[in-house]
Amino acid sequence: MQILLNSPAAATPITSGVTESLSPPAAGSVLDQSLESLLHRLRGLCDNMEPETFLDHEMVFLLKGQQASPFVLRARRSMDKSGMPWHLRYLGQPEIGDKSRHALVRNCVDIATSDNLTDFLVEMGFRMDHEFVAKGHVFRKGIMKIVVYKIFRILMPGNTESIEPLSLSYLVELSVVAPAGQDVVSDDMRNFAEQLKPLVHLEKIDPKRLM
Repeated sequence: MQILLNSPAAATPITSGVTESLSPPAAGSVLDQSLESLLHRLRGLCDNMEPETFLDHEMVFLLKGQQASPFVLRARRSMDKSGMPWHLRYLGQPEIGDKSRHALVRNCVDIATSDNLTDFLVEMGFRMDHEFVAKGHVFRKGIMKIVVYKIFRILMPGNTESIEPLSLSYLVELSVVAPAGQDVVSDDMRNFAEQLKPLVHLEKIDPKRLM
């Protein structure tokens, strides 16, 4: 089986290629009833343009081997924008580095692919671990990206029309994709996060707490 990689020009706003990524360095949540207040605040703080909206279906694939942790790849497609390619994403392990750094740093590989991505992964020996639908808004402030979205559980496997909200809140993530050595960006992110209080408190994620 062959999988085709589309050109970056055909990709969704996610960056195609290999980069060092602060992704996601800070995350929090806001209750449904506070969503409009947060969106209003973000419109005032972010670049002068309407935020992008998205409705995506994401599938998480695992490849288990002799290593302790399985190899994880994420396949995502847009459900509300026709003609957009599938995206395949790999996120590396966060660097330990300087614990005083305000953001996590890890390598990120993100490429646009042909529509047979999921079949290709299965042929390679991956198995789907879980899937979900994400719906939300994307704001931008310079090179910073702020994503506010709700996760929906898929009630019938493979049927993205049969979904229900996973919680009564929206996730909020602040991230930057930047070349190596751009540590000053983490200070900008911390300052931006301060401006969102008390509507939402963004904190650096400790990967160990998610295991």
